[in-house]
Amino acid sequence: MASTSDIRKGLCIRFNHDIYKIVEFLHVKPGKGPAFVRTKLKSVTTGKVIDNTFSAGHKIEDVRVETRSYQYLYPEGDTFHFMNTDDYNQITLQKDALDSPDLLKEGEVVVILFNTEDNMPLSVEMPASVILEVTHTEPGVKGNTATNATKPATVETGATVNVPLFINEGDKIKVETEKGTYIERVKE
Repeated sequence: MASTSDIRKGLCIRFNHDIYKIVEFLHVKPGKGPAFVRTKLKSVTTGKVIDNTFSAGHKIEDVRVETRSYQYLYPEGDTFHFMNTDDYNQITLQKDALDSPDLLKEGEVVVILFNTEDNMPLSVEMPASVILEVTHTEPGVKGNTATNATKPATVETGATVNVPLFINEGDKIKVETEKGTYIERVKE
């Protein structure tokens, strides 16, 4: 058993007869009254996100997890195929187990969390950022902007990312996987 002081992003807990992964949390200490922790929980079975508030010192049942590195192979409908980088065993996961499946490039290495009790995969942790090539974007026109203008660009995985006007087709860009936002252009 853990308490609210052990809450951190990525922690898997058993809550309401399901296993949830903590996506966001905020410790709140109001001027009057007891402290509490406001959390955003994502179900690892259904992908549904709920908000919940735990009072300070509340006991939570954490789930022991094990992490393993897997390489993303290919998609097949709504299932994604991964290969263990150590023993080359393959597993398939549903699309809703991934946080941002549209940014996953074939050959990308991800970390998959497994429940140690029944060895079931719980969720996929993407790298903090990925480098993708822009396959389609409209040309940017100089002079018609004030500041920070962006345009939509389609990357090689099919996702659409808003990028600055100077990005052209064929450029490689770094994208933050958590929010799906442009970080920088990558020169080779």
